[in-house]
Amino acid sequence: MLAMVAGLIGNAANAQEKEKPVVTVKTSMGSFEVELYADKAPISVENFLTYVKGGAYDGTIFHRVIKGFMIQGGGFTPDMKQKKSGAQIKNEAKNGLKNEIGTLAMARTNVVDSATNQFFINTKDNDFLNYRNDANYGYAVFGKVTDGMDVVRKIESVSTTTKGGHADVPATPVIIESITVNEAAE
Repeated sequence: MLAMVAGLIGNAANAQEKEKPVVTVKTSMGSFEVELYADKAPISVENFLTYVKGGAYDGTIFHRVIKGFMIQGGGFTPDMKQKKSGAQIKNEAKNGLKNEIGTLAMARTNVVDSATNQFFINTKDNDFLNYRNDANYGYAVFGKVTDGMDVVRKIESVSTTTKGGHADVPATPVIIESITVNEAAE
C-alpha cells in the first residue's frame, strides 16, 4: 500500500514538473534559467519549446534592449537578418499571469494573435502590457527567470545603437548561444 501511495505521489510530482518545464538560456554574457508555465500558457510554451528543441534560437541575439523596460530576442542573427519563423499563435494574455520583473512574454505586432518566435523578458513590472480587455489585449506571459536574473540585468545594461533600421540594438551583440530543456523537466 505504501509503495502504491509513493508511486501516486511520484506520478503527481512528475506531472507537475512537466507542467513547468525549465530551460537554460546560455548567452555570451552568462546563463540563466527559466521556468515555463505550461499549465497557464500551453500554446505559448509548446510554441517556445518547439523552437528550443529545433535549435532555432541558437546563434540568435537579444536585438532590442531597453533599460528599465525589457530585453527582446529570438528573431534575429548578429548581422540583423530576421530568422524564419513558424505560424503565428493565439495570444494567451488572458491567462492571469502578469508582465512582472523577470517574466517571459511573447513578442508580437499590433495584431493580437501574431506571436511567432520572438520573446521578451520584463526587467520591471510592466502593468500596461497586461490583458485589460479585448481592445487592450496585452502580451502573453509564459514563464519566469528563476535563476540568473543578474545576467538579465547585465544584458539590460549594455550600450545600444541603431542598426539595420532597428533602434535599441546592443552595440556589441548579445548572443543566445543555446536554449536547452533541463533533463529533469523533460
